[in-house]
Amino acid sequence: MEEKQKTLLEAVFGESSDSEDSDHHPQNRLEDSSIHSEKNPSWEPISEINGLWLCRDFLSPQEQSSLLSAIEKEGWFSEASHNQAMRFGNLPEWATELSHSIREVVLFSDYVSEHMDSVTCDGDKKGCLLPSEILWREPLFDQLILNVYQPGEGICPHVDLMRFEDGIAIVSLESSCIMHFTHVDDTEACDSGREGRNYSPMTKIPVYLTPGSLVLMSGEARYFWKHEINRKPGFQIWEGQEIDQKRRTSITLRKLCKIE
Repeated sequence: MEEKQKTLLEAVFGESSDSEDSDHHPQNRLEDSSIHSEKNPSWEPISEINGLWLCRDFLSPQEQSSLLSAIEKEGWFSEASHNQAMRFGNLPEWATELSHSIREVVLFSDYVSEHMDSVTCDGDKKGCLLPSEILWREPLFDQLILNVYQPGEGICPHVDLMRFEDGIAIVSLESSCIMHFTHVDDTEACDSGREGRNYSPMTKIPVYLTPGSLVLMSGEARYFWKHEINRKPGFQIWEGQEIDQKRRTSITLRKLCKIE
């Protein structure tokens, strides 16, 4: 495992060197992006849901702008009727770089360094941003779904399909919104092959997503909780104020299950 981690670290960050020559430090990133060196994003555990983590300042405004420009150049949404794009296997370069940045921000987080013996988080799944078997898999993600939502448009309650492995990342751009999480009932849990838990089906946990934020879902959060975004009037209220709805772009990264 240590050799695999070393290989992946070198692939993401480049080989270690005492030289200051930039040629020895490849920058496989979105333009002008250097998350771990210029800032240290903070992680917020959603205490009611094991395996659900929020990083509000994952991408700076400049990084968000660069990412949106890269998406626009793909030409997927040149027609107004097009609001979703999916890719499998070899992802666009900007999506691969985004995956590298997600791994990077987990590895360099203060939460990991203060609460874990190592970045693998072995032995402490509840307090772990991503379990080691997810963090060190290669590739981290190989499936992309990109959605553009106009004001009032959202997503219905759902658990991601079982064709995808554990460990899902969601990056929000442009408009703020509230994502609600609802625990699945015992029947749905059994259908997914997971053991059910005793939660009220009416319990909704709100999570406030700001532009540039990153959500990680693994374990219970991925399998036992539905997530939804209802952007109809009266549903997007945070601290007593209704959120001004604008266009929202969502990037979801997942890993396809291997076919035996």
